[in-house]
Amino acid sequence: MTTQYDQPPQVAETPPEPRAAFARRAWRGRPEDPSWARPALWALLAVTLALYLYGLSASGFANSFYSAAVQAGSTSWKAFFFGSLDGGNAITVDKPSAFLWPMALSVRVFGLGSWAILVPEVLMGVGSVAVVYAAVRRRFSAVSGLVAGAVLALTPVAALMFRFNNPDAMLALLMALACYFTVRAVEDGRTRWLVWAGVAIGFAFLAKTLQAFLILPPLALVYAVCGPVRLGRRLVQLGLATLALVVSGGWWVAAVELWPASSRPYIGGSQHNSFLELTFGYNGLGRINGDETGSVGGGGGGTGGGGRWGTTGWDRMFGAEVGGQISWLLPAALILLTAGLWATRKLGRASATRASFLVWGGSLLITMVVFSYMAGIFHQYYTVALAPYLAAVVGMGTGLLWERRAETWAGVALAAASVASGAWGYVLLDRTPDHLPWLKWLVLVGGLVAALGLLFLGRAPRGLALGAASVGLAAALAGPTAYTLSTVNSAHTGSIPTAGPAGASMMGFGGRPGGRGEGMRGGFPGGMPGGQNPQGQGQGQGQTPPGGAGGQGFPGGGFPGQGGQGGQGGQGGQGQGNGQGFPGGNLPGTTRAGEGGRMGAGGAGGLLDGANVSAEAKKLLLADADSYTWVAASTGSQNAASYQLATDKAVMAIGGFNGTDPSPTLAQFKRYVAKGQIHYYISGGGMGGGMGRTGEGRGGMGGAGGTASGISTWVEANFKKVTVGSATFYDLTRKKTG
Repeated sequence: MTTQYDQPPQVAETPPEPRAAFARRAWRGRPEDPSWARPALWALLAVTLALYLYGLSASGFANSFYSAAVQAGSTSWKAFFFGSLDGGNAITVDKPSAFLWPMALSVRVFGLGSWAILVPEVLMGVGSVAVVYAAVRRRFSAVSGLVAGAVLALTPVAALMFRFNNPDAMLALLMALACYFTVRAVEDGRTRWLVWAGVAIGFAFLAKTLQAFLILPPLALVYAVCGPVRLGRRLVQLGLATLALVVSGGWWVAAVELWPASSRPYIGGSQHNSFLELTFGYNGLGRINGDETGSVGGGGGGTGGGGRWGTTGWDRMFGAEVGGQISWLLPAALILLTAGLWATRKLGRASATRASFLVWGGSLLITMVVFSYMAGIFHQYYTVALAPYLAAVVGMGTGLLWERRAETWAGVALAAASVASGAWGYVLLDRTPDHLPWLKWLVLVGGLVAALGLLFLGRAPRGLALGAASVGLAAALAGPTAYTLSTVNSAHTGSIPTAGPAGASMMGFGGRPGGRGEGMRGGFPGGMPGGQNPQGQGQGQGQTPPGGAGGQGFPGGGFPGQGGQGGQGGQGGQGQGNGQGFPGGNLPGTTRAGEGGRMGAGGAGGLLDGANVSAEAKKLLLADADSYTWVAASTGSQNAASYQLATDKAVMAIGGFNGTDPSPTLAQFKRYVAKGQIHYYISGGGMGGGMGRTGEGRGGMGGAGGTASGISTWVEANFKKVTVGSATFYDLTRKKTG
């Protein structure tokens, strides 16, 4: 059985002169398209671009950890290739480097600045909207493609991450391309489309390692079953696609692994200077089972149902931690996916229409399941990976059911989707009762009213049917649009950003809009591994702000550098610290309840956010800076990154991201100092110990037997201290006297 949806897209047989043909097709679109279709697409892309560019520079360097690597890559091709955190190539970021390359090239051309770093991410967002539109439009109406593109553009977590410099923007774009290419392969059976899908996934691996492989099972299975050529050829084609994946993702891995370790930077996030260890441990299987040696609190495994990174389970994507980021249209998408598969059940094996639902829907479901049950590190912004799949399913489902609206079941399915989106939108908006409190009622009533009209689509006049559909779509998009506008109207910095207004998410610590800290639901049972500070006891007592739900703090021990008992933590929970614990009981990089912004100017940065560098500190570091490979060294990447970005000079991050990587060793650091390669040591930062004398903690998670702590102790014992405002430096060219 075939339908209008299984007819191949029509193309002009005799195009005019090439340049004129390209320009005409770019503006006009397909010959069979309505005249408004292509201009509407350009309008959608233009609005998306303007939305994502709005107030972009307010986020500054966003995640300074990755911005420092971008700065390094703009000054050193070696740092560019490896993804080094500094131009001196001491240590890399804890990811492959491909996602950094567009930003680093932009900075090479336009200079170091917020726009140069973040505009490439914005363009990836606009590109993702275009890809989703193109994928849906091939099998469905232009309206379906526009709906899919709008859903993606207005998803809050998409508006967050396509304006941020984490790897997820490139990952989402490449995963959308892989789905698009796979559906193209089902359409005509050409090998090149599968090869391009393999290339897209291979480069996605070079953006965020094994997460790129999550959608491999549905993509491979769909083509193996639905491909329009004979089975033997399908298997050969899948083999060639696999080869393309291995080559496009493996060439960089092979280069890194075969490169002499003595002449390349240390692989950040690994404990043995191995990218393969990083890939299959901390950044791979460790994310699934929670055994993440070298990560923030890693190595302890997950806990059933609720762990260090939030509650796991089938409803994780709908919970208070994640729901407001991605789940607005998720109930409707599941209904539409089910209806779409039912509607296409009688089509032929090689139906591209059904394959579209299977590819995009399968990618949505498998990614949801993995995110819902992974026991390792999980952050809310990871869910941007779901956004293209969800948007495509919504666009395809609404388009197919609208065309089948004369059938009663199609109207019922659309009505159910409208009720689900309206009711769930009400629930999500009710979680932030102080943000547009009237909107939840409009969303709920609009969804219900639209559902009444959609129930009678088959018998209603076309105008009335269009009105009901429009009301339903407006009600469904109102909630995510409100959260998206709040997102683009806020600054986002640090390592764990979240979308939406304050209180929209209750998991994570640090990186909230404007730098506001949050408590972490679930806490770190038993404290974080790595040892407690024997010199002092720390106590924390959280306070939940109005309108926010409190969760478990850090029971049984608190963070490294703290001892004693943990308390209950709400958002930005206040606390008291004694001895060598974190001052105020807070994690570095977060703030007390009611406070915003980073730590004091010129002071030590934290694990998840950096320091504000004073003009005096910048002047100190820039003095005779060109005489040194590194103008300074500091424990942990965020602190080092802040000074590197302020000075545009290399700053060594001892121990990598959180100070736990065993690089450099004390012996290596002593050699650097003896050769005159490092000017200053900056006290404070990271979690690897060695946080100076201001009470930030000394025990901590110092990897490899306390490498960072040993360096700090040696520096403090042998070199002259220089205080600039609230920041403490040690001049490594001047020995202590007396």
